[in-house]
Formats: sequence, structure tokens, C-alpha cells
Amino acid sequence: MNTHTPNSYTTMSTKLIKITNLSLLLWLFTSTAILAQSENEQVLDRKGNPLERGKEYYIKPAITDSGGRFTLINRNSSCPLYVGQENTDLGKGLPVIFTPFAKEDKVVKVERDFKVKFSGSSTCVESTEWKVGDRDSKSGRRFIITGTDRYNYFRIAKTQFRGIYNIEFCPSVCDICRFECGTLGGLRENGKILSALGDNKLPVEFIRA
Repeated sequence: MNTHTPNSYTTMSTKLIKITNLSLLLWLFTSTAILAQSENEQVLDRKGNPLERGKEYYIKPAITDSGGRFTLINRNSSCPLYVGQENTDLGKGLPVIFTPFAKEDKVVKVERDFKVKFSGSSTCVESTEWKVGDRDSKSGRRFIITGTDRYNYFRIAKTQFRGIYNIEFCPSVCDICRFECGTLGGLRENGKILSALGDNKLPVEFIRA
């Protein structure tokens, strides 16, 4: 025999609603806390120190047989120069300087926008700042070249290994803009390794110059 009265059903329903609402609030609080923690997580160099604004760092692949340190590449004997890699680990490469978008950020943080440029001048009379350039006619991937651009901010994403990261292009500095996001990888062309956005992610690490 069912001994529940209408009032008992109402009481149980109210308790269930309260429990559900409490669980939802706890989930939202936890998710927000995790997101905030991730956004404030510092990017570390190979020695475990945070990447500092305005300091020089070398970028190199974290896996073997993927080329050497990042450098400027003269792709077709004309300007602009391209972002790419030395063919082997023997090349010294060129250091880069990171400039976080947020002026209060003194170090580079995970998933936070920054601009990056090679330290020093080039044979082209233009900035050595990174930006997204033309699209490769064969692969459809977009090269990373040098020059100034208002919205060419990059960001760094974690991998499962400490001190090893992926470099991404997906700016959040413009609320009304729609960018075609991508992750940096290598694209071999005529004996050169060029950096391009695509699916073949290149995990990298950072070395203080």
C-alpha cells in the first residue's frame, strides 16, 4: 500500500530541487576556479623558471628528428622573411622576445595572448614580429611570417609533459573578430623547415638565451 501523501511528494521534490541546485552551483564554482587557475598558470622554460616579458629565449622542438631551433628563413629570396627552424640541432637559432597582451603580466601565462618577435634586425627593412601570412598552395596551411599586424597574437598551450608546450594562433583580443585558429608545426619545402598552422602540432620547449 502506498503511504505517501501529496504533501510528502511535494517535500521530496523540493529537496531534490535544492540538492540539484546546490550540485550545479558547486560544479560552476569548481569549473570557474579551474579555469582561473589555468589562465594564471605560468609558462616555464627548460629549467623550470617562468618565461619573463622582454627577456630572450630560444624555441626548440621537444622531440627528435623535427628540426632545430627557431630562426628566420629566407624562403624565396625576397621579403618578408619566414619563421622557421634550423635543419639540425647544431644550428644556434635566433632568440625571441615575448610581450604579453595584458600589461600587468610580467611573465608569459598559459592560454594568454602575447606577441613574439625575433631579437635583432633582419635583412628586410621590417619588423621581426611574428604574424600569420600566406597560405601554402599545396597543403592549404598558413605560413608564419614576419611583419606587424594588429591582431597577430599567439598563445601557449600545455601538453601532458611539464615544460613542453604547443604554440597556437587564436587571439582573444578582439570580441567581434573571427579568426581561423591553428597550432604551429613544421612544413618542409626545398630543404627548409617553415613554420605553419595545421594539424601536425610541434611540441616545443624554451631555453633562456
